[in-house]
Amino acid sequence: MKRHQTDIVVAGGGVAGLTAAATFGAAGFSVICIDPAPPVTDGQDLLADLRTTAFLQPARDLLDSAGLWSRLAPEATALQVMRIVDASGADGAPRVTRDFDAADLGDGPFGWNLRNWVLRREMVARLAELLCVDFRPGTGFKSMLAREKTAIVTLTDGTQVEARLVIAADGRNSAVRSAAGIDVSTTRYGQKALSFAVTHDAPHDNVSTEIHQSGGPFTLVPLPDFNGQPCSAVVWMETGAEALRLANLPKAEFEAAATDRSAGLYGQLTLVAGPQVWPIISQVAERMDGPRVAIMAEAAHVVPPIGAQGLNMSLSDLATLRDLAVAAPDDLGSREMLATYNRRRHTAVRLRVAGVDALNRASMAASPMIHELRVAGIKALYGAAPVRHSLMRLGLGAGAGTGAGR
Repeated sequence: MKRHQTDIVVAGGGVAGLTAAATFGAAGFSVICIDPAPPVTDGQDLLADLRTTAFLQPARDLLDSAGLWSRLAPEATALQVMRIVDASGADGAPRVTRDFDAADLGDGPFGWNLRNWVLRREMVARLAELLCVDFRPGTGFKSMLAREKTAIVTLTDGTQVEARLVIAADGRNSAVRSAAGIDVSTTRYGQKALSFAVTHDAPHDNVSTEIHQSGGPFTLVPLPDFNGQPCSAVVWMETGAEALRLANLPKAEFEAAATDRSAGLYGQLTLVAGPQVWPIISQVAERMDGPRVAIMAEAAHVVPPIGAQGLNMSLSDLATLRDLAVAAPDDLGSREMLATYNRRRHTAVRLRVAGVDALNRASMAASPMIHELRVAGIKALYGAAPVRHSLMRLGLGAGAGTGAGR
């Protein structure tokens, strides 16, 4: 059997895996990117991922270096303000509202929001431009034998690939991570997230709004206008049973429930896509490296969808890997390189996962005492400008060794 040679095998054809393939391809490495499921790149497809992803500001440099940002920018909606609302008053009325404005930190927005199926469409198109990237949708990972200088990867079509580095970007149930013998710690909340898109009466003005009550946050993230009306993506986190009940409501009843849960801040919400239901967990790998293997993205860490942390943590993983590879290309996949990657990322990841876990638990709580503490916390964090600015920078990934642009 002929054995194919490459610098890197990327397992995973989701947003993180496609970005990894483009990043290393643009840096001059040969890449084979695999995924058992071909990416859905048409929003009308019944299998299309209707969720959106917010790229925070530090991610733009990485996307630009991969040749992706020029493709994504025309499809992106800027996020200028992050609005936090506590709606635990009588009948779900807002008790406190605070705006964290990117203008406080300088020029440019916090980030940009894009539809996931659009991301896949543009990323697949970019890979087609890179002669050193071989994208193989419909082919998955089967097994791996790590040796001193390379790893032999067997694919589901029987092909064998010899690579210096294998990147596990194949999701929370990663086959590569399992093959490397790396365990994970998982926290289950009994929550699910409803993901859908709506039009609404009031313009969003590039404001991302996170509304806290109980069960989990209700977040509206700006999208381009739809049929001439303001449009937003919504992630509504609830207990599992309640999320399933809501998802099965008739359209008019679902819209009424969503409008009520939004505290009416944007007027009547009208459903234009979804809802889809996703399980909510926290998960972190015991380490992010193995012999000839780097674990990244949801193979390494999963967090509830709060504060746009998930993919931006993944891009920070990727930026660290890219920088190490470019600095010493002859050491690609070596024990020293991967140990450095694990050292630079794992502690930061564990801290970020713990922080998002705490925020999610506070948002889930129905206790009036917790509501009072949340209201006081929002006021305190916003009230002191130095604290507010530090919190905003931390949310963007700065100051914690996680900046995707580094």
